[in-house]
Formats: sequence, C-alpha cells, structure tokens
Amino acid sequence: MFNPSQADVRHFFCSVYAKAKAGQAMEAIETIASLWINEHPEYHAELADEAAALASMAVPEDGKSNPFLHLSMHLSITEQCSIDQPRGIRQAVELLTARLDSLHDAHHEVMECLGQMLWESQRAGRPPDGNAYIANVQRRATQD
Repeated sequence: MFNPSQADVRHFFCSVYAKAKAGQAMEAIETIASLWINEHPEYHAELADEAAALASMAVPEDGKSNPFLHLSMHLSITEQCSIDQPRGIRQAVELLTARLDSLHDAHHEVMECLGQMLWESQRAGRPPDGNAYIANVQRRATQD
C-alpha cells in the first residue's frame, strides 16, 4: 500500500504546481492534482515555495487550513469516485454535485463526511465505517 510521508505529499503538490506553471508534461495523477490546485488559488503561494512548505511541517497549524491535506482529500475523493469505493460513493457524489451544481462544492461537503468518519473511527478505535460515510454523503445529497 502506498503510504507517503508528510514531506512526500508536500513535495508532490509543489512539484505538480511547478510543472503546471511551466507547461510540462504530467502523469495522470498529477493532471488531476493540477485541476484541484487550479480550483484553489489561495494555496498557490504556499505551493510555489517547496522549501518553506517542508520547513512549515514542524510548525503547528494555528487554526489555518492545511492546503496539502485539503488537496489530498480532493484527490482521495476523486479516486474513490473513479473506482466507486466504498461502493455507492460515485452515485452519492454525483447526486450531491447535481444538488449543489458544483463538483468542487460537493467535494467540500464530502470532505466533512470523510473527516467525520475518520474522527469517529479513531475515537472508537475501530476501522472506518464506509457505510456510515456513504449514508452521510447521501443524506447531504438529498437535503432540501
């Protein structure tokens, strides 16, 4: 199983940002990452300075958003949908996207569900509950 370190993740996104800016060829996963990077111009300054990104790993987040975690969650949700794992996530995200009229906004809603599932799993000391995760996304997709 692929298990990148925090430094690996930061290097990956900074590298993708640099390649995209330079118009260089990218691997498929890099192309997907670059699309999500484009959706988040507020992260571009942090992605442009890999040395600072790596140095900031030791600094507490102090309440601000972590662009590397955020972009990683976009990639994770994109991958989940591409293989429909956990089963039903693709349809739930499609329904949520249609309700919100935005894949980007739908991903942000799904991130809330994903974070909740992981938090509950860690708190209870048991594996993540994919069924509860899907049900939570489906609930959001059908809300009025």
